[in-house]
Amino acid sequence: MKEKIQKLIQEVLKTLDMEGDNFSIEHPTDFKNGDYSTNVAMVCAKQLKTNPRDLAEKIVTELCVRQDLTQIRKVEVAGAGFINFYLSREFFTENVKEILNKKEEWGKNDLLSGKKVMVEYTDPNPFKPFHIGHLMANAIGESVSRIVEFSGAKTIRANYQGDVGPHVAKAIYGILNSEEYKINGILNIKGTVSEVANWIGKCYSEGSNFYDTDEDAKKEIELINKAVYDKNDDEINKIYEWGRSTTLEAFEEIYKLLGTKFEYYFFESDMAKIGEKIVKESTPSVFTESDPTPEQAQNGQRGAIVFHGEEYDKKLHTRVFINSQGLPTYETKEIGLTITKFEKENPDISIITTAIEQAEYMKVVQKAISIMHPDLEKRMKHITHGMMKLSTGKMSSRKGNVITGESLLRDSMDIVLEKMKERDLSEEEKKNISEIVGVSALKYSILRSSLGSDIIYDFEKSISFDGDSGPYLQYTSVRANSILKKSEGIDTNGKNDIPENVTDLEKIIYKFPEVIEYSYSELQPHHIATYLIELASAFNNFYGNTQILVEENKYMAYHLNLIKAFNQTMKNGLWLLGIEVPERM
Repeated sequence: MKEKIQKLIQEVLKTLDMEGDNFSIEHPTDFKNGDYSTNVAMVCAKQLKTNPRDLAEKIVTELCVRQDLTQIRKVEVAGAGFINFYLSREFFTENVKEILNKKEEWGKNDLLSGKKVMVEYTDPNPFKPFHIGHLMANAIGESVSRIVEFSGAKTIRANYQGDVGPHVAKAIYGILNSEEYKINGILNIKGTVSEVANWIGKCYSEGSNFYDTDEDAKKEIELINKAVYDKNDDEINKIYEWGRSTTLEAFEEIYKLLGTKFEYYFFESDMAKIGEKIVKESTPSVFTESDPTPEQAQNGQRGAIVFHGEEYDKKLHTRVFINSQGLPTYETKEIGLTITKFEKENPDISIITTAIEQAEYMKVVQKAISIMHPDLEKRMKHITHGMMKLSTGKMSSRKGNVITGESLLRDSMDIVLEKMKERDLSEEEKKNISEIVGVSALKYSILRSSLGSDIIYDFEKSISFDGDSGPYLQYTSVRANSILKKSEGIDTNGKNDIPENVTDLEKIIYKFPEVIEYSYSELQPHHIATYLIELASAFNNFYGNTQILVEENKYMAYHLNLIKAFNQTMKNGLWLLGIEVPERM
């Protein structure tokens, strides 16, 4: 409808010998001011140096004589020259029919039809805990993947995991010096996959502390790091393979809980070699080898290979791509990764999700890539997320442990389970509901904020069935489902009248496709989250003020169809956020 109104306005402008493309068409915040409002008269009046209200009156007069306004009830001038459009009852009635016909297709668009889009997200590192940042990247990346898919693209999900680097060496050092390893060896360490992965994470923390405080340990860790790359030490190789496979298996358990499946798993160990070859081949044309320091020269080392980003853009800076020890840095691996993605799938768009602190580093990497491959510059997109903090200010789980993404998920599910203690449900059903609701509480808390924003996570608010939360949306959907189940078998013959008044619920439902298009254009899932809260609130007001399943309701058939349309819209919207709806709550 927005596109139709825009086209009508442009046709009228031509009739009046005027041009205008920079006007906006928005939804007024108050339904009293119509369903759409445009500032076209104010924009054109400024160019023509005439009175905007007088010009608005002329535009409205031309609009009202047209034959293609059947879905528009009224057009009027407001204020200093705004033009407000009021949609007809027929429009809203037809919209409900459209939703019921389209079902899962409702809200989809063809913005990316025929395109291939790769979305890379989550990116946890084996040997380290799955932390809160990975949880945020997963929720955002999965939602963006679904928005892209809803916009007609073939969507390819990718995960890039750091299985080499200093963090691996620190973890192996921690393992080698642990009592458990000295007594049992790696094959006899007891516990579930998740428990063993957490133990490896603790070994990483201990190794990291030694690296920062003990010079001898630091040197030993650096030797381990080189041995991991060179694969020349049997004991280190054995620990490396065991630790890598264990932590990757633990990650898969978390992905399953979050509802994510990846088509590609890329690893730093593979990308390092590819990136190193590319960087060396592009030195000195793109990269520069710096002079070694006196100490490096004395040890027979060469200078580092760097990229001077500031030479191409004053906002960029210099970064090291191969260090003085001859080892590739994250930047070089990132180049190997990007080129590999385009060689394997050649996506029309490659989207990467990372923490906001990586924004400046990624700009330098992407600039270096664009110099080597100018055709890729406009096909690379980078989106970022902020940090998550607990409302208590303490970054530890309810059990007193240092908080990880997994422990946050488990704590959220445990709180839901506690609240369901007295419910008349089987233990298996309670567990299933607690997982669905607990995951949704966290996902929604992440996705309700604009990307890049820091999030204050409050356990109690996140699982509330009232207000701005994932469980509130789920509960509203379950409530709508229960009405539809109660209506099964009720004869609606003679109750087929269409109400004259249009409800707020109808005035919000039809906006869904616009919200999806806007969410893609901005790559911002929070627009969908905000819309669904508004939609749920409108449904609950409608439900609270309307007697639906009563004999005297002559609009019963339409009301039930409206609830079905609401349910479908909510279902499609929650799917875009990666949120499942349980049958009962």
